[in-house]
Amino acid sequence: MAVNNKRVFYVKYLASPVFSEILGRRPDVQLSKLENDSLDSDIDPVLAAAHAYQIGAARDEIFPKFYATSALLARAPNLLAVSSNGSGFDTIDLADCTAAGVLAVNQAGGNAEAVAEHVLGFMLALTKRIGETDRFMRARSNISRNDYKGHDLTGRTVGIVGLGHVGSRVAELCRGLFRMRVLACDPNLTAAQVAAKGATKVELSELLGAADYVSINCPLIASTKGMIGAAQYALMKKEAYFITTARGFIHDEAALADALREGRIAGAGLDVWEKEPPPHDHPLMAFPNVLVSPHTAGVTFESRENIARIAAEQMLDILDGKRPPRILNPEVWPAYCERFERIMGFRPTG
Repeated sequence: MAVNNKRVFYVKYLASPVFSEILGRRPDVQLSKLENDSLDSDIDPVLAAAHAYQIGAARDEIFPKFYATSALLARAPNLLAVSSNGSGFDTIDLADCTAAGVLAVNQAGGNAEAVAEHVLGFMLALTKRIGETDRFMRARSNISRNDYKGHDLTGRTVGIVGLGHVGSRVAELCRGLFRMRVLACDPNLTAAQVAAKGATKVELSELLGAADYVSINCPLIASTKGMIGAAQYALMKKEAYFITTARGFIHDEAALADALREGRIAGAGLDVWEKEPPPHDHPLMAFPNVLVSPHTAGVTFESRENIARIAAEQMLDILDGKRPPRILNPEVWPAYCERFERIMGFRPTG
């Protein structure tokens, strides 16, 4: 029987047992689990031997000491790759990984269907005022139907910030189901590429001014942190809704509360927060025209299994010396190949 000479570890949780099931079919791969409160005496030997780290994507689910930063990488001299459990990578410092010659990958697209459907759920519930009427009827009697008139989605305009896996699916659903006009802001795509996805490429300011629904679907990176603040909410139409299923810190929560309080936008659907989960007395919870969820847009049975399968298959590709398809820091490849050959005894392909 082959020796367990390829070491993978994770902390606290995996997206689905599918990950361990797939890796478990390989006798040459050993999977180890650590807990947030594991002792250093248990952590150190795992880190010292590890070749790959399957890391939680949500920053509040694992302790900062387990984030993929220079501090952890220094304790893992044989670590070759860090793989996020989802499409997000808040727990991975790409610059630190690149400096250490460590490959970083995610599972982009694995939960695109789930998140896109959540966006549509927010849009429908907000525009039909379902949350408002539900809360009223549970608390009081004699609701006036005419006080809660909504709108149809058909023929309206959606503005999508970030036309990647999720944004593209949102565009497809909005266009196909409701014949909506789709505007998109994505600096990584040309106008022709955006048009091929069924949208019109515009700048952010134009999108905010024209959209009936603004959907944030871009990653949290240096250029998007704080991208939506008071100035951006001021550009939105009074009848428009703000929806985000991306990451906290892209939008300014305090500025959003001000815009809602002053009636400058119609409402919001929020799945992501600066602190997750947010406290129940968070100011944004007080508005009847705000729908909230605790970063669960991508958390479905189907998406978790899909992400785990993609992650496991990509992990085995990495350990077998193949170039994986979802690299976050491609500039590290030459240095990574040198380290891989030194540690594993053969050179990666691709």
